Amino acid sequence: MAEARDPEGVTNERSTDSELFSSLFGGAPTHVARAPGRVNLMGEHIDYCDLAVLPMATQHEAQLQFRARDDGLVRITNQDPEFDPVEFELGPAIAPGSRGDWRNYLQAPANELARQFAIWRGLDGVLSSDIPVAAGLSSSTALVNAVGLALAEVNEVLLAPAQFAELMAEAEHYTGTRGGGMDQAIGFGARAGHAACIAFSPLRMRHVAVPEDWCFVVADTGVRAEKSGRAQGPYNQRRSECEEALDVVVQFALQHDRLPTRPRGYPDLLRMLGAAEVISLAEEALKARLLKRFRHVVTEADRVDQAVDCLLSADLAGFGTLMDASHGSLYADYQVSSRELDELVAIAREGGGAGARLTGAGFGGCIVTLADRGTVGAVLETLAEQYFEPRGMADGIDDRLFVAVPSAGASVGNSVAAAGA
Repeated sequence: MAEARDPEGVTNERSTDSELFSSLFGGAPTHVARAPGRVNLMGEHIDYCDLAVLPMATQHEAQLQFRARDDGLVRITNQDPEFDPVEFELGPAIAPGSRGDWRNYLQAPANELARQFAIWRGLDGVLSSDIPVAAGLSSSTALVNAVGLALAEVNEVLLAPAQFAELMAEAEHYTGTRGGGMDQAIGFGARAGHAACIAFSPLRMRHVAVPEDWCFVVADTGVRAEKSGRAQGPYNQRRSECEEALDVVVQFALQHDRLPTRPRGYPDLLRMLGAAEVISLAEEALKARLLKRFRHVVTEADRVDQAVDCLLSADLAGFGTLMDASHGSLYADYQVSSRELDELVAIAREGGGAGARLTGAGFGGCIVTLADRGTVGAVLETLAEQYFEPRGMADGIDDRLFVAVPSAGASVGNSVAAAGA
């Protein structure tokens, strides 16, 4: 099971991309934009409630080899033949493709940049990615971020990482998913060797070093959970339920003189009353389904705060306990787990993991397990033997089961192909 990417392999990928670029467009690409995937360690389904989260970027990434054009045409081909080539004209109202069409993730940043900055210069590009698709590891956001960076580069749009993150978070709503801003924030603001506690409205980021002997193992169920496809409805429904639950609780509290003023959202409500009193209010005000959603949001926010403390004090056992509690809440209260996710979590714990939880939106995708250097081998072996091998998933297992390396955020620079031309 792979812990890090082979630098020679990365060079070979870029060489292959540049060869395809030359065959399609002639000449060589001039630049490469790269955008990492991410694994969320704590704080699931609460970024869209403006509550803090704790992700880190991973060693896997999307790369776009590109060259500017002198007109408004954008042409992008994916190295993976599963995805059709995409071509469109820049403009502030680019018509989206059908739901689930990958072109929407390329058009989303173009549409937003054209709307905000009237960009006019297109590009030719070849895209490749080693981020597992629809696995809860931000594969789609990495596409948005890479294309957004490339279009900004050729149009000389200069933005700070936080500004770019907020712009791309807004851009991704074009795809139909009502997500929060976590994926974009960590995608642009990540620091190697660190996780980041990210707060919102306004966007703020606190980098927290990951202890050197901690290992976060990612295991993919093999069940796709595409937020632009079958998972979009349930995902958007959870966000609507959170908003509805908050409205009901606030209205109830105001009617019963339990709040001095109307809070602006979940963070404001928690600052006014604290988690215990807020949950007590919810138990009086909400029916079962909305109470479950509300309780997950509030308790998960508290777990993020505790998880940061555990990172700072290198309390591996404490962090693992929080991961277990988070998965329990995602299973019972938020109801986004699945049989395969639950099975992987159980196997990871049996193999010696300090804690395990689903990561990403759920409904399929991946889990993340915490282990130390001394036990990570046993965790990997147990997961391989008890989950992947019985399902005939041993081939290509390094793409499904790996130790995530906390990595740096998105960047754009000169292409290796151009440098060698």
